[in-house]
Amino acid sequence: MPDNPLSKKDFSQKFVAHDNQLASLSEVHSSIAVPEGVGFWKKLMAFTGPGLMVAVGYIDPGNWATDIEGGSRFGYALLSVILISNLFAMLLQHLALKLGIASGRDLAQACRDYYSKPVSRMLWVLCEIAIAATDLAEVIGSAIALNLLFGLPLPVGVVVTALDVLIILYFQQKGFRLIESIVAGLMGLILFSFLYEMIVSQPSVSGILGGILPKTQIITDPGMLYIAIGILGATVMPHNLYLHSGIVQTRAFKRDDEGKKSAIKFATIDSTVSLGLAFFINASILILAAATFHSSGHYEIADITDAYHLLDPLLGVELAGIFFALALLASGQSSTLTGTLAGQIVMEGFLNIRLKPWLRRLITRGIAIVPALIVAILYGEKGTADLLVFSQVILSLQLSFAVVPLVVFTSNKTMMGKFVNSKPVNVIAWTVSAIIMSLNIYLLFRTLL
Repeated sequence: MPDNPLSKKDFSQKFVAHDNQLASLSEVHSSIAVPEGVGFWKKLMAFTGPGLMVAVGYIDPGNWATDIEGGSRFGYALLSVILISNLFAMLLQHLALKLGIASGRDLAQACRDYYSKPVSRMLWVLCEIAIAATDLAEVIGSAIALNLLFGLPLPVGVVVTALDVLIILYFQQKGFRLIESIVAGLMGLILFSFLYEMIVSQPSVSGILGGILPKTQIITDPGMLYIAIGILGATVMPHNLYLHSGIVQTRAFKRDDEGKKSAIKFATIDSTVSLGLAFFINASILILAAATFHSSGHYEIADITDAYHLLDPLLGVELAGIFFALALLASGQSSTLTGTLAGQIVMEGFLNIRLKPWLRRLITRGIAIVPALIVAILYGEKGTADLLVFSQVILSLQLSFAVVPLVVFTSNKTMMGKFVNSKPVNVIAWTVSAIIMSLNIYLLFRTLL
């Protein structure tokens, strides 16, 4: 990817011209007050919310199958991979929020300013494909959850998920804090569900502690390496980098250096703590599979539906499967909310145009529902499971085109000012980016071949 096709002078002029353009998510930009002269905790509460909205992307239905397969096949051994994945995510999401706060741009706007028009349009198309793939995973995951909870046929469940368009449009009119509260509530339901699963599954504490430590076997065992790459490769969702760089600007902090420094500090705490919760949930899925399936000799469980049906009889309780399906439904619906906002940020940022929210949502949801509905009707559960995997392959292919610009921009002094990445941060960021890109490329070829 070219570094900067614009000359330094042209880029500086374009950077200044941006100030006359519409802000990211202009209808809610700087809409949430940040109190001055208050204590640490009150100020932190003002910045709490965007991190949770980003975190739900790391626990969306697309990640469940990999965690379940990893736990059922290899026990607790891959917990270290989930931990490393989350550390990578914490760094990249920090860079995303820093870009939004320091430059006043979301990632899509920065791409439009920084790259030539053909490159910018190519990045937009790739990102739209990734968002459609994300929406596809949410549709399938929610449809599976509705099937497990209420017995709705998968095609009917796919159609029902289209109705969330109306719900989202209603809540968007009530303010951004309400959307954050809904996502926080859904995240709380997922957390509660897996706390219950941890209690009833009675996992091995020594196994968990041992799994946190990386093992050379992960590299030497081809099967384990493949699952590990699946976990690592799908760690950072491309749309989350665009999303985070936009929604942090909903806070009405002072746009001077001191105000930006404070905003970056508190937004980073919010992001890091929220991604810590995402780590607990992803780890819980793998731990549940290890304690329930691997320990009982069920080594080949990789399907969400199979896992649901086996939980109750293996654990000897009646609610384990229900809480599992509830968490899946909450995961799909919370991801839908954040995916909507990411789609708006991407289209408005790259093209500098504004679509009606209902039209934007109908377009993305229609792209996801049509293939999901066709596959559900023709191939049933097996087909939707394969489509879920395919959606993750698409995301893996697109990820590099979001990570590389992010690191380039946060290393650019013209764009970031005094908040430009330090040399150590740059080295770490490029190393992490190279690892993620390499693993995604490897995973893509292994999956296709």
